[in-house]
Amino acid sequence: MLEILNLWPTKLAKKILLNCEEKNNQLLQLIDNWAQHNVSLTTDYRDHNPFEVDTPTTNWLRDEVNLAIVEYLETIDINYPVNWVIHGWASLNRHGDYHDPHNHPQSYLSGTYYVKVPEDSRAKHQRVDARPNCITFYDPRTGFNMQSIKNDPYIEPEYTVSPEPGLLMLWPASLMHFVHPNLSDETRGSISFNVMLKWSDDYLPEQQ
Repeated sequence: MLEILNLWPTKLAKKILLNCEEKNNQLLQLIDNWAQHNVSLTTDYRDHNPFEVDTPTTNWLRDEVNLAIVEYLETIDINYPVNWVIHGWASLNRHGDYHDPHNHPQSYLSGTYYVKVPEDSRAKHQRVDARPNCITFYDPRTGFNMQSIKNDPYIEPEYTVSPEPGLLMLWPASLMHFVHPNLSDETRGSISFNVMLKWSDDYLPEQQ
């Protein structure tokens, strides 16, 4: 019998947090307040860590993110204790704002929680491939789709998500991703974060 091995998978997690409208309004007020005092809020990611703010809403988000991390680790069969810290930052993207393709060094996982997302504005533009406010992830195996054929799972070198308020995402920090421009006159608000491990020798793989 032919044995098929699913090697080098990339796990990306998505979860919609329910009944979050009021919490999102409170988070957006927090982000707006920071943005009024810092026009470079989105790029000054070392300032204003929302996960260090002690309010019922930020504590709720911290708990949800920690729960998602636990579920993610369980899914990939991490069956030993792992300790981490979360460093987060707020983003407020105005018309035309985007983020170049990038990953997040010095981190184990990265993620984003979407607080506010403008309605789809593609109808205002001629290009059918416009994907405003979306986030696209790229296959880390460069050129792996060069010889793919129809129905081959490797034919698409990218995966795009159209976010909505309440969406929580989690992915390996090494994964390259691109945040498409905001083509709306409304702002897009989100809270991104890195999961950084507190080192333990237990993380070292056993010698084969």
